[in-house]
Amino acid sequence: MLPQAQSAARLRELLARPGLLRMPCCFDALSAKLVQEAGFPLSFMSGFSVAAARLGLPDTGLISYAEMLDQGRNICAAVDLPVIGDADTGYGNTVSVQRTVFGYAQAGFAGLMLEDQLAPKRCGHTRGKEVVERDEALRRLAAAIEAREVLRAAGGDLVIIARTDARATRGLDEAIARARAFAALGADILFVEAPQNVEEMARICAEVPGHTMANLVEQGDTPVLPPAELERLGFKLAAYPLSLLSAAAQAMRQALAALQGECHPQDLMAFKDLQNLVGFEAYDAALTRLEGPGMGKNPGQDR
Repeated sequence: MLPQAQSAARLRELLARPGLLRMPCCFDALSAKLVQEAGFPLSFMSGFSVAAARLGLPDTGLISYAEMLDQGRNICAAVDLPVIGDADTGYGNTVSVQRTVFGYAQAGFAGLMLEDQLAPKRCGHTRGKEVVERDEALRRLAAAIEAREVLRAAGGDLVIIARTDARATRGLDEAIARARAFAALGADILFVEAPQNVEEMARICAEVPGHTMANLVEQGDTPVLPPAELERLGFKLAAYPLSLLSAAAQAMRQALAALQGECHPQDLMAFKDLQNLVGFEAYDAALTRLEGPGMGKNPGQDR
């Protein structure tokens, strides 16, 4: 696990480099390990995916701050890459927002995303969501930025993604105006959720200053463009919030269907590879170092 300030510093270094950052989103420690193993430089803890994987429930504000914090702590401890945490609406009023900033930093996150939805929030690519008034959204973000400065004064840091969902209910003009106001307050990354087409995506990149993020949900509201096209438009971050969760759920369905039939599931990860992924080899090496040769073996295991 990276020290929190070092993790935030690494994220800022990544943002300072030229080119698009592709960011597969994780939902638990194992999926985060897979992101790291694949060579991606960062990840994002998806609120939709955590609600689904941890609770089996929809992303409609049902999962709590404590549950998200606990999941994030495990994720950040499992990997040595910067992880951004979905902080929904901050889990309450402005004081709660500041508690969330401090809590996410203590959990090891390099950054968090804060949105302007009316609580309880909803997944950004579903119907029925609403946003708070712009003044309230700015107060919410200002509280987070004030907490970030307190962290900095103590030697820490946290990258803040400011998200607006205003496109769906108040139009693109209002969404862009909010994003510009968020940038003026000091947000590090600006995220206008769910533009409807390439033209809207291009306008966001042209009119919103600083780093912008695209959220690519398969069969969602926003076109899933190739990375080269996203970079050409001007996006800095490309988040893939549900790709790993969808792949995992589909693979498990296929395995279960095979088990119901006459065939064992095919194309599974080799047992040895699964052991290595979760760290058996590293565990046995540490046990041998700490307790002596042979202590990493189970009774009856080849020596």
